[in-house]
Amino acid sequence: MDLARLLAESLRRLRREAGLTQGEMARALGISRPTLNRLESASQNVTLRTLGQLCRALRCELGDLFQPGHARLRLPKRLRHVRN
Repeated sequence: MDLARLLAESLRRLRREAGLTQGEMARALGISRPTLNRLESASQNVTLRTLGQLCRALRCELGDLFQPGHARLRLPKRLRHVRN
């Protein structure tokens, strides 16, 4: 499996586990919903800057995003309160 597909699967799984829509997760990550959609479908390559934003926002290590089923979302306050 290629890296874009691994990242796509991790992001989609993490978002769903958190019970967030793409719009809610995108706002919390500081990216647009269309960008998150393209990342989750592996139709856009991610920049290093965006990878850094994702890791900071999701409180995970970079490698966690590329290991299927490995990353677990440690929901920071700003993600926990997106739905409230």
